[in-house]
Formats: sequence, C-alpha cells, structure tokens
Amino acid sequence: MKNKVLNNLKLIVFLIIFFTFSQLYYTRNFNYTEDFELIIGESSNLPATWIGSRDVDKNIPILILAGHADSQGLAGAGTPGEAVDKFGLNPMHPEISDELFWNLKLQESIVNLGKKKGLNIRAYDPKIRNIDDANDPRTNWSVGRRFSKRGGYALEIHFDAYGKYGVGSGLIPPFSEMPNKIDESIARTFGRFPVSFRGGLGAPRRQIRILEIGKLEGLLEQNLRNLKTRKKTIKLLANEIVQAFLNGII
Repeated sequence: MKNKVLNNLKLIVFLIIFFTFSQLYYTRNFNYTEDFELIIGESSNLPATWIGSRDVDKNIPILILAGHADSQGLAGAGTPGEAVDKFGLNPMHPEISDELFWNLKLQESIVNLGKKKGLNIRAYDPKIRNIDDANDPRTNWSVGRRFSKRGGYALEIHFDAYGKYGVGSGLIPPFSEMPNKIDESIARTFGRFPVSFRGGLGAPRRQIRILEIGKLEGLLEQNLRNLKTRKKTIKLLANEIVQAFLNGII
C-alpha cells in the first residue's frame, strides 16, 4: 500500500515538473530572430516539377482564406500543434484548434499589410465554425471557387502538422489550372508541393491554392505563443507572403 502511494506521488511530481517545464519552454523570453528560414523550418521535399510562368495582372483580385475556418469540431479541424498535443499546454482558444487561431491572425495581418502595399486584396471568414456540407455556399471552398472562376487568386493559409505527421512549408498549386507567376514567387519563398498531393486536395480541385506556412512546432510555435515575439513573428510571415505577391505581379 505504501509503495502504491509513493509511486502515485512520484507520478504526480513528475507531471507537475513536466507541465512547468513545458510552460516555460513556450513562454520564456526567447531571443527573437528575423531569420525567416530558421523560423518556418523545413520545406516540402516532395517531388514537384511544376513552374509558375503565366503572367498575372497587377490588379488581380486576391482572396485570403483561413484554413479550417468552417470545420471546427469536424474531422478537418486542423492541427492542435506540438504545444497542445505533445506538451499538454492549453489551446490558444478553447473552441477552435490552434492552427485556426494562427490562421486567422495571419490572415488579418496579410490583408492589412497587402492593402497598404497597394494589392487588391481581401479576406473571407464564414464566421460559422461548423458547416457540415463542403459545398454549402458559405464555406471557404465555395467562396474561393466562385472567386477563382471570376478570375481572382484565392489562397488558403495553413500551418502544417508537427513532427512526422507534417511535411513542412510550401505551396500546393491549383489542380487543373496552369500555375502563374504568383504561385512561382510564393513557392520560391516557402517551397512547393506536387500538384497531386494526396491525390488532389479539395481546395486545389476548386482552384484554391494552399500555403503551408510551416510545421506548428519548435521555434515557429514558440515565437507565436510568446507574447513578446508574437506580433513580430506574424508580421514577419505576413511580410514574406505579401512580398511574394508583389514579386509575382511585377
């Protein structure tokens, strides 16, 4: 009986120490770096031979979507991230995945910065976090598809799963449309996925590009969670994406 109690106490102490270490690991004052490649980590190394060579009008309408904004509580809620899933930290918001939390933050920053830089850019947020029917006219996919059919450029922002579950950063181009110079510019910054990644995902099949920013782990996630580096990190990522747009339409 005494041994059982002692073992339970040891387990409790271990869990307390582990949780405390995890909290410190993600909230201590990191020395912020502006090394973009170091922050986003590895890019996709999957074989991708496509090249975006089609010219783009400088006033092309751009739509930024936050991945998983309409699928919380469903199978496609997005990654919880390494901090929550592996280290047991609290989610950034109790009702949505950490990926969507950061997708929304980055979406807002990209659009605000893009407008300042003269881009014809806007955001869409369905606001409804659980839409069961993928073809419901309010979903990201439906709005993005209509936008693309009218000649616009729709880009859905994502953070990839951590560890072995994810691939890394990179752009997934549209499934049945020739990639353009914006696609190429983003791919040169973040990396590129094959067109037929996982057999062709739902968004690219609707001519919506997917941008995986990077795995939601390590330095990237640490700098996002840390209050002292969060705004700088989001701004850095947004700036790289907006600059890629600008480079692609010149």
